[in-house]
Amino acid sequence: MITMRLRSEEHDKKMKALFQQPNALPSAPKLVQDLINSFHDKNTSSDNLASKLSADPVLSAKLLRLANSAYYQVSRNVSTVKEAVMMLGFVTVRTLVISIGLINGFKSTTGLDLKKFWRHSLHTSVVAKWLAQQARQDSEFVFTAAIMHAIGQLVIHVGIPEQALLLDKAVDPLDTQRIDVERNALGYDYAEVGAELAQRWKFPEAFSDAILAFPNPLEQQPFNSVGAIIHLAAWFAQANEKGMSLDEIRSNCPSEIISRLGLSPQVLLEQMPSISELSNGLEELFA
Repeated sequence: MITMRLRSEEHDKKMKALFQQPNALPSAPKLVQDLINSFHDKNTSSDNLASKLSADPVLSAKLLRLANSAYYQVSRNVSTVKEAVMMLGFVTVRTLVISIGLINGFKSTTGLDLKKFWRHSLHTSVVAKWLAQQARQDSEFVFTAAIMHAIGQLVIHVGIPEQALLLDKAVDPLDTQRIDVERNALGYDYAEVGAELAQRWKFPEAFSDAILAFPNPLEQQPFNSVGAIIHLAAWFAQANEKGMSLDEIRSNCPSEIISRLGLSPQVLLEQMPSISELSNGLEELFA
């Protein structure tokens, strides 16, 4: 017990040191922070959201491009923020604006290919959203948590760039082995950092729990279904990026996690649309 306590103290000390580094803790834009706070305030209205969004021309323009993209397939052109909120709904718009804010919060990260990073995050998110629908989970919540799942990697690269670059030479930042490499070298991993960032930005605790659980969801008690969905989605996105064949995916996919979610491998391998179909139109997030 003493060893575990000392290890925990050392872990906390190292995590604290990371977040004390200049620029390691980006501040969320005020509107994004207001939307994060809306998770705790059920009285936040759509009109209030539209009014605040309209006052931010950059966010408004990006939201309107997304609302009119192929992804949402709206029946007519959406020309105002109020129309976007009315047609897409408060929850969907909140998801989009928070996602835009997260992406805009990290404009330059030494040694990390941000386009590749956010593409992986987006692919993970759209797969996770589709899987959440099959597993009867809150798909918008899962989408937002999924797009945040690796954000700790950005904090590490901004906070301790030299150490991060050394790790990058040993293993890719998004490789499945990266978690273990970071724990050995740093004393913590990017999932723990991402969960801490979510807490500091005052996201609901469920976000931190899901991010913390995603690397090893079967080890978490109680079982965290959102973390498991993100794990499965991130794995599938990585397999897609590596160009794995259907047979390779079938023989290597995390079948126990699929089973714990009440799904079958056929759902993932035969019923799910391709990632390009699932993400069609959402590339506007990076524009």
